[in-house]
Amino acid sequence: MNSYKITAIAAAALLLAACNNQDKHSDASAPAAAAADVQVVKIGSANPLTGPFAHWGRDADNGVQLAVEEANAEKITLAGHKVRFEVVSEDDQADPKVATQVAQRFVDAGVAAVIGHLTSGAAIPASRIYHDAGITMVAGSVTSPKFTQQGYDNTFRIIANDLQQGQALAKFTVGELKFKRVAVIDDRTTYGQGLADDFAKSVEAAGGKVVKREYTTNSASDFMSILTSIKAEKPELIFYGGMDAQGGPIAKQMRKLGMSAVFMGADGVNTAEFAKLAGKDGDGAYASSAGASKELMPGYAAFNTKFKARFKAEIQAYAPYTYDATRVVIDAMKRADSAEPKKYLAQVGKTVLTGVTGPIAFESNGDVKNGTVTLYRLENGQWKGVAKPAAAASAAQ
Repeated sequence: MNSYKITAIAAAALLLAACNNQDKHSDASAPAAAAADVQVVKIGSANPLTGPFAHWGRDADNGVQLAVEEANAEKITLAGHKVRFEVVSEDDQADPKVATQVAQRFVDAGVAAVIGHLTSGAAIPASRIYHDAGITMVAGSVTSPKFTQQGYDNTFRIIANDLQQGQALAKFTVGELKFKRVAVIDDRTTYGQGLADDFAKSVEAAGGKVVKREYTTNSASDFMSILTSIKAEKPELIFYGGMDAQGGPIAKQMRKLGMSAVFMGADGVNTAEFAKLAGKDGDGAYASSAGASKELMPGYAAFNTKFKARFKAEIQAYAPYTYDATRVVIDAMKRADSAEPKKYLAQVGKTVLTGVTGPIAFESNGDVKNGTVTLYRLENGQWKGVAKPAAAASAAQ
């Protein structure tokens, strides 16, 4: 009797345990089944996140992040499946070799698109890897003409190029400022040298003269020897092809040598960081942006409010462009009803979109149509527009 009771109790306990385990299994499988119905679409974001250009890189990466967060809030479906976009951020250190390693990691990770890279020197070698893998690449800051001259059908940019910037700056130098004697320095990067070459050619074509050409690197900090050599030629303006990390100190050291020449750069120095590094010696400097001024960007005010609320930071430069670049990719996926590059790539080239930065459509080579170049002058530490942006010459020409 006692033995039977114990056996019956034990059997009941086993049955209860089995039922509990079955219930737990059913509960665990429900979210797993739901998760299986969600398609994860990875978007690569490649920028220098460490080093002297990290402030640019983090800014650009934040633009991608914001666009993806907003897309996820829309609860987009593709081919009948719910989609969750995921940003895969990589640090290319603005280094061409590292950029190709990052590109291969993106390929191995199965990203559906890449937004970036930030610099031309990193983007161009990486673009070959994306082309071979059939991955769409949309750049928000790459300005070297070479980027879209490679004949790749998967590369796009939503910003004007350096040929257009160089021509605009040279025309302003000779035509508006009436300067004839110009010295040129570049940092030997793809971006800096290409920009300086285009500026120098355009100055000569406009009737000016390049009286001195010098070179430095994108890690240098002492420019006294170069500037002393230039000073002897008595230029009215010194143009620097490179970034703010060197541009600021160059402007400062020019004044230390007693040089009265005007400093000019392009979008690489059109930053708050340049103003900080140059201090009061930067006042009177000129620079450009390969796009409309923020005051004339149709969606800038709203974007600026969202950006500050989300990241507790000021926009540096390219966040609006990388935000728009990400929207271009996602819009193309929606129109193709697919996140597979081979299926949605054709839709990228057909883009007609009003972004934060303005109307977005592409030339057959991947350049943005009707790109603009805006000129600025630094006054009391603030960059202020000096001319309305004009449509840049077509890069396809």
